[in-house]
Amino acid sequence: MRAGCAVRCSLTIRDPRGGCQHAGTPRVLRRTSSPEGEVHWDRVRAALQGGVADAPPVALWRHFPQHDQRAETCAQVHVAFWRRHGFDLLKVTPTSGYYGEDWGLRAAYRPNREGVRTYLDRPVKRGQDWARLRPLDVTAGAYGRELRVLRLVREGVGPQVPVLATVFSPLTVARTLSGDQAVLRYLREEPDRLHEGLEVIADVTSRFVAACLGAGADGVFFATQMACAGAVTEEEYEAFGRPYDLRVLEAAAGAELVVLHAHGERPYLDLLADYPVHAFNWHDRRTPPSLREARQRTSACLWGGVDEATLADRSPDEVAREVRDALQQTAGRGHVVAGGCVIPIDTPPENVDAVVQAARG
Repeated sequence: MRAGCAVRCSLTIRDPRGGCQHAGTPRVLRRTSSPEGEVHWDRVRAALQGGVADAPPVALWRHFPQHDQRAETCAQVHVAFWRRHGFDLLKVTPTSGYYGEDWGLRAAYRPNREGVRTYLDRPVKRGQDWARLRPLDVTAGAYGRELRVLRLVREGVGPQVPVLATVFSPLTVARTLSGDQAVLRYLREEPDRLHEGLEVIADVTSRFVAACLGAGADGVFFATQMACAGAVTEEEYEAFGRPYDLRVLEAAAGAELVVLHAHGERPYLDLLADYPVHAFNWHDRRTPPSLREARQRTSACLWGGVDEATLADRSPDEVAREVRDALQQTAGRGHVVAGGCVIPIDTPPENVDAVVQAARG
């Protein structure tokens, strides 16, 4: 990282209307007359263009363990969560590890605050297993289930709110299929075999992205859990992460909104800065750069400002103060008020309400 900040000063983002934006003073976009049902889109589009409408958009998301094993119940709880709190975007959060099920990943839910599953058996146990990964039919199995979730969510909310599908980077998928330490061993000792597996994963993920957009998603929340100092080196991510990420993102080129989520401590946002995405999300309350530092260096749309621990464990007043502080850092422009990742499943509803109320205050 450079000067304690991972975002390059030269960061360029796509303008959703075409062309590019460069660092500069973002515009304040006042809402013109439009149907009330379009207010969520008004806010989101203004933020993507570096401005603000009547209020900055709000987006929070969580896992729904046990409800997320069937498309119908998964869609129902997502729509109910959105209706209860009135978010401006709906990010669909599938069951953790969904992308590995059709390759043989076995997982089960053991109660935890994040609502994620424990992986019981991974399909890649030896280097030669990477060659056994086969192209999947993304309209069937676990992938098909998630497409049905998207269709049902779209039916449930109508066109008035942007819906995002959650997709993981190929190297993140590879880690889940093999294990946290195992993937590093393959990366460093059997790189050709890992690349062979990544080729298949990238192809399947790219086709899944296209299918998500066809199923009603307006965009993609593209998550990498490997582009950070705690996972691999920058050079390793350049070789094993970036080429496959860009192939997946190419499949999302027609999406109205693509958000890059860089998970983990000290994310390599400098390496990701030229990715073809509209917005960046990271754990800004826990690791550099802060929203203020990022805003000083780029006009890119920033998602963040709310720490998941504050949201889950503090009072509504403390949550509201954190939101107001975040908006001061960005002047509310080009900013989607969001968490750094999923919020704990035991987060008090009144704290979630406090985020929405403070953002629209």
